[in-house]
Amino acid sequence: MAAKTRTSGKSAKKVAAKAQADVTGPALFRVTLEVNHLERAKAFYEELLALKGKKLPGQRLHFELGGCVLEISDVSSSGPSHPCAKSICISVPGIDAVHKRARKLKCLSIELVQDKPGGAIHVRPWGEKSFYVDDPWFNSLCFVQAGSEYRG
Repeated sequence: MAAKTRTSGKSAKKVAAKAQADVTGPALFRVTLEVNHLERAKAFYEELLALKGKKLPGQRLHFELGGCVLEISDVSSSGPSHPCAKSICISVPGIDAVHKRARKLKCLSIELVQDKPGGAIHVRPWGEKSFYVDDPWFNSLCFVQAGSEYRG
């Protein structure tokens, strides 16, 4: 059994090495959002994303989102949290279900996006079906219906 485990481990390493070799340029692998209360953030993001976060040392929490990790980092020990510069866009297969959870969490954006309510689901002028939320730490997230992502 041990030999099989080693082979599986080597196989996994080969797959990872091949994936790395297939990258022809920079690849985004992690986006970090700052918060000031990790347990509250864990509850909020697990409800919003309908995923379990993985707690890590150093007051961090990871959510696997496709090929990128969304890291939630509690910075309260060193000062206030700083919101991200602009929206983090997340592609989802069922935008209506995410919108329903966001409405329940009372985090739908009240800002206008292209003269329409950001917290409402709309097809934007660039073709994406999306809506925006603001987390309790003033980070903006945009949820986009999978298949409608604009990549320019």
